[in-house]
Amino acid sequence: MSGTAQIGVTGLAVMGRNLARNFARNGLTVAVHNRTYGRTESLVEEFGGEGAFIAAKSAEEFVASLERPRRLVVMVQAGAATDAVIEEFVPLLEPGDVIIDGGNAHFADTRRRESELRKHWIHFVGVGISGGEEGALRGPSIMPGGPAESYKSLGPLLERIAAKAPDGTPCVSHVGPDGAGHFVKMVHNGIEYADMQLIAEAYHLLRDVAGYSPAKIAETFRGWNAGRLDSYLMEITAEVLAHTDAATGKPFVDVVADRAEQKGTGRWTVQTALDLGVPVSGIAEAVFARSLSGHPALRETAAHLPGPGAEPLDEAAAARFAERVEQALYASKIVSYTQGFHQIRAGGEAYGWKVDLAAVAALWRAGCIIRAAFLDRIRSAYAARPNLVSLLADPGFADEIGAAQGGWRDVVAEAARRGVPTPGFSAALAYYDALRAPRLPAALTQGQRDYFGAHTYRRTDREGSFHTLWGGDRTEVAG
Repeated sequence: MSGTAQIGVTGLAVMGRNLARNFARNGLTVAVHNRTYGRTESLVEEFGGEGAFIAAKSAEEFVASLERPRRLVVMVQAGAATDAVIEEFVPLLEPGDVIIDGGNAHFADTRRRESELRKHWIHFVGVGISGGEEGALRGPSIMPGGPAESYKSLGPLLERIAAKAPDGTPCVSHVGPDGAGHFVKMVHNGIEYADMQLIAEAYHLLRDVAGYSPAKIAETFRGWNAGRLDSYLMEITAEVLAHTDAATGKPFVDVVADRAEQKGTGRWTVQTALDLGVPVSGIAEAVFARSLSGHPALRETAAHLPGPGAEPLDEAAAARFAERVEQALYASKIVSYTQGFHQIRAGGEAYGWKVDLAAVAALWRAGCIIRAAFLDRIRSAYAARPNLVSLLADPGFADEIGAAQGGWRDVVAEAARRGVPTPGFSAALAYYDALRAPRLPAALTQGQRDYFGAHTYRRTDREGSFHTLWGGDRTEVAG
């Protein structure tokens, strides 16, 4: 069956296996390959009835089974393993062939690989894939970068397997050159970190301030999920909170260790934002919250420190507080998406990508972890005003946050009074207030910098940079 497979997948762990099955289920002939042939055999034996697979024992057989231009998807661990696979396959490929990296690669690595393979006239496409193992099988959100011409042959295949938005549109489109796809996926994951942290803070407040049980919070979240907070993460959070541990009969959430792990993409988002000078404080606080949770010795050392005393709320007061938590959660989520889209715009400007932010929002409407009902409104906002600097400048979102800010402020203040940590809610509110402030204390910061380091400053009343002779007669000179 030489040259008959329309696409190939190498690397058949859970994500690679499910992606291959998705292609086959959608009518494509799929070549499959793994470093150990046993995994390839088991895939075909177990799921061969789902479609047409060609099992390859070697890299040579795998490449030979692909129709031209060859399109092979690499689904191995990011980093050195990906480089090793590329090094193995490049000598077997020809100009015009396409290597697709579907792993969670760092966008800088993708840019490097795309540049190197371009010298061999081989297209390299870094593809962000969101939705987890279920999404890979049933329809993920797909964010491909790389050369635009490669999308002409690859795009129709990806459109077959992508999730479909409520209007039927496949959640896939060409994002931009070289590392743009993996960059957008990185930011997606950063927003995911923030979203999860904010939901966790809402849970913490309802548990410790309102006095709700996990089952009651699950019920509350299901109600919120029927409204403007409708999202995949709200849906699954309610399921987790409603679950009872079979071994102990306790709420599942009470038997899970409170140490959150991470695979690094959220950290990359924050590190890259720092390089770009983009404020993503909500995402950063979510990353740091996970880091703090993972230092049990540090937490144990501080466990004896005094906190404020507070009386529990009565039923009516708890219900009113829960309404304000909903407002705080919604407003903070909008801020997180605002920061993420700002970073994507800044990355596009820095790396020479023309990323369509409306198209990015459209990609996230289904299949991905952060899919949410308001993403269609975000899409509409950027479609109507492509140069929109901030989502908070959109009249619809601005009005909603304005209406929610009273409850948002009450929640942050009450959390502080009661000693409940809300780094996500607090950072989002601080970002909102900093943006709307007519003047920031950065003027004082500049004065301090000029005093100790002669770093100069700019004035509000004339052009140029200036320095005050602080150690002398304090006259001002041009910088």
